[in-house]
Amino acid sequence: MDKISKCLKEWNATVEALGQGKQTVLIRTYKTTLKEFLLYPTVSYANKDNYLENFQNKHQSFVKEHALPKKEGNKVEIKYYATLEKIAEKSAQSTSRLRNFYIWTPEHVKSYLKGQKAYIWALRVYELKEPFMAEPTPGAIRYANLKKEVSLEGIKPVLSDAKFSKKIEAIGK
Repeated sequence: MDKISKCLKEWNATVEALGQGKQTVLIRTYKTTLKEFLLYPTVSYANKDNYLENFQNKHQSFVKEHALPKKEGNKVEIKYYATLEKIAEKSAQSTSRLRNFYIWTPEHVKSYLKGQKAYIWALRVYELKEPFMAEPTPGAIRYANLKKEVSLEGIKPVLSDAKFSKKIEAIGK
């Protein structure tokens, strides 16, 4: 049985967008060698007063509803596992054409990139059979290692093979 303890830390609304099929990519200023990870929800954007302005209008109510992860003490609920299917290198300007694959505004993405190259991480996301209340090891910023491994038995893809293939093909254009 496969188990994993490696996590990518990401804001909860983005994790939920990935987990509910509203988003298929992460846009980063860096590459990664990790091919699989759990999605560890954080609260980063929710601490800013006008955080909703960074998200497309059609996604703002979703973002507000999912701003904060479910917590119990210092543990957070992990519900999703992802595999990195592809990394595409793009200019900051070209990321706006991918707006149907993410919930942020194109302006926010460009501001985040600050003119740097964009690395588009195409993720295949799976829902865990059972959510897991996790505690990370201290000091992690981008990635975290959990103190206990999580079982990948019974995971289910968020998008069907056909829907996912169609999105991957559209991202590559």
